[in-house]
Amino acid sequence: MHSPLAYIHPDAKIGSNVTIEPFAVVHENTVLGDDCYIYSHAVIHSGARLGKGVRIFNGAVVSGIPQDLKFSGEDSTAELGDYTTVRECATINRGTKAYGKTVVGKHCLIMAYAHVAHDCILGDHVILVNSVALAGHVEIGEFAILGGLSAVHQFVHIGAHAMIGGGALVRKDVPPFIKVAKEPLSFEGVNAIGLERRGFTPEQIERIHHAYRLLYQSGLNTTQAVDRIAEETGGPEIEAILSFVQAAERGIVKGR
Repeated sequence: MHSPLAYIHPDAKIGSNVTIEPFAVVHENTVLGDDCYIYSHAVIHSGARLGKGVRIFNGAVVSGIPQDLKFSGEDSTAELGDYTTVRECATINRGTKAYGKTVVGKHCLIMAYAHVAHDCILGDHVILVNSVALAGHVEIGEFAILGGLSAVHQFVHIGAHAMIGGGALVRKDVPPFIKVAKEPLSFEGVNAIGLERRGFTPEQIERIHHAYRLLYQSGLNTTQAVDRIAEETGGPEIEAILSFVQAAERGIVKGR
């Protein structure tokens, strides 16, 4: 159902069973997948690519032009995966010539007043709680959760299944599977409950615990800890930790 009080550009590509409520705006060069729901006063700008079943709530703005002063009008997109929800007044900017796109994965929840800046890449099942602010080029792994009012510095990477405490100032990379909180932001343990809920076995979780004991609680420096972890344990979750830490150009968050 498309309300006659909504503005829908004739060049917009609208899938089947899409609802667009009164006073919503859908600009040109946009694609809305089947079963999307666009609430009143939401704005879908040029470059938006919405998957199936995406919901955009009142006042949210998807694919607005970047706030990067280097942006010069180049073609770019903001891509939202299937069944992602964007709540009231959240904003997702499209990419710049750096990446050409901003990507939010499938089944994500972007809560009210959150901001996803240009060229961010979010994996599936990511949750940004109310008023989270991501600067440009931030990358977040699947199932990560960022607490309300958190602010993330540009180019920071956050690993899969990580949990960021509310109000955090994230200046360094956050490895996968852990909880971080306080100021300055620091390691607060493994996100064991979250991992259990997502089907990780007790053996996998214990290997993750062991890796982070070596990394944060053994007195070893990062290089030494990485070598010890590689020597003493293995598995795909350990490989994910090691590859993340070794690739962290900004450095990783510290221990307590």
